[in-house]
Amino acid sequence: MELTKKLRVHPLFLAVGALSALTGGLLLFLSAVFAALEHELAHALAARRYGYTLDRVVLMPYGAVIAGDIAGMGRRAEVTVLLAGPLANLATGLFFLALWWLYPETYPYTELAASVSFSLFFVNLLPAYPLDGGRILRLALLRFGEKRARIAGMVVGALVILLLLGYFIRSCFAAPNWSALVFCLLLAAGNFGGGTYGRVVFSEKRLLHGVEERRVAVDGGMTAGEAVRFLREDKYLTLLLFENGEFFAELPEEEFLRALADGAYGAPLGTLVPGGTSAPEGA
Repeated sequence: MELTKKLRVHPLFLAVGALSALTGGLLLFLSAVFAALEHELAHALAARRYGYTLDRVVLMPYGAVIAGDIAGMGRRAEVTVLLAGPLANLATGLFFLALWWLYPETYPYTELAASVSFSLFFVNLLPAYPLDGGRILRLALLRFGEKRARIAGMVVGALVILLLLGYFIRSCFAAPNWSALVFCLLLAAGNFGGGTYGRVVFSEKRLLHGVEERRVAVDGGMTAGEAVRFLREDKYLTLLLFENGEFFAELPEEEFLRALADGAYGAPLGTLVPGGTSAPEGA
């Protein structure tokens, strides 16, 4: 399954990597990058379930980032996508805890990776936009109106930034924590760059060069949201619908994607069939 179309590397990413190698922090740098990639790809996997594909992942000095535009997705589905990243990091951290319990001798070699995973889990749940926690907070506040949700989210985010800034100022009396300051600046900017989620759409350009058909037999009662997992960017999908073990219709990809674009994730596939379909040969 194609999850990302592009993987870009920012020049500063290479510079930070080289600096880390020279200062003895290469292991921490690589651990953070792998944990960030895991985080973003977890978002991509969750979004893919709802018919969105990640446009690109960008390796930045502070990790791997995306700016997810998932407008039109239901709130519950969007929360699922947002939580996927932090939960992936949490699962990795818990895996290391279990590993230490079973094989205590692995602790010195995996302590750093576990710390990074748990840190990403907690940090990304901070209620400050554009972190996952900040996005979830705005979704929760939408019941009061989009404008109020945005303003309230900005106020809460500003408080989080002030707390982090206060932590940095306090650290200056001992050993300045420059990472906290950089993190504050990134949050204040509110824009981490990167790619976007784009809805999977039917493209006639694929047909110009020929595309392989993928035929999948499913029960007509399956919902459109459940069937999204059968989509492939490099194949044309035809869903063969059955009821009580008997074939009754075909659902072509363009009709299926049109239904997804209309938000019919909970609709049974059998209700999406256009008129005039017929049984395939040999069915």
